[in-house]
Amino acid sequence: MQDRHLFEYAVIRVVPRVEREEFMNVGVIMYCNKQKFLKMMYKIDADRLTAFSKDLDIAELEENLLSFQRICSGSKEGGPIALLDAASRFRWLTATRSTVVQSSKVHPGFCLDGEDTLTRLYNQLVL
Repeated sequence: MQDRHLFEYAVIRVVPRVEREEFMNVGVIMYCNKQKFLKMMYKIDADRLTAFSKDLDIAELEENLLSFQRICSGSKEGGPIALLDAASRFRWLTATRSTVVQSSKVHPGFCLDGEDTLTRLYNQLVL
């Protein structure tokens, strides 16, 4: 029987007008040290986001979320943050910030398989 492994996750959300503190969930980021797993999933529903905020720049939002993805994967295109170890990248991506793309507080859990757990969280919290 496989052991369950501690993981951490945060919901990625879009906050079009930071001063209003209204947001829409668009993705999930998950980190599991034992499985050497750091990945995110996101979906941009342009119609829903435009209805939520007509002034939101969807192309800019897509580029911001792609940056998150590049940092998660550790690719050179992710810049200097992407070159850090996985734990440091996760902490940087989930740090509290006052921008259009934010993450929720970090939540812990236990998983058998990082990919399955990320997909389950994504389906529950984003779709």
